[in-house]
Amino acid sequence: MTIQEAQQKVDEWINTTGVRYFSELTNMAILTEEVGEVARIMARRYGEQSEKESDKNKDLGDELADVLWVVICLANQTGINLTEAFHKNLQKKTQRDKDRHKQNEKLK
Repeated sequence: MTIQEAQQKVDEWINTTGVRYFSELTNMAILTEEVGEVARIMARRYGEQSEKESDKNKDLGDELADVLWVVICLANQTGINLTEAFHKNLQKKTQRDKDRHKQNEKLK
């Protein structure tokens, strides 16, 4: 699935099953909540915090997909073509960082 197809599928789902988009501010709050759920899994599964028994069945992929869903909702609501935005962002990073990471002693 392309990013454009994902944006279309989310829009179709919102307009049929979901009825309408939540407001942009509500979706921003939801995004923060979803990122927090990813952070909880990462801190406990890959970080120093111990994982609670109730967290052991949490699906990191599902939580990341929740983050992606809300990002796509926000892009759709604000008229952002994520394919174009991603390409521009990749070009920016490539130009800005073409030598920076190679010269970073911490990465050797």
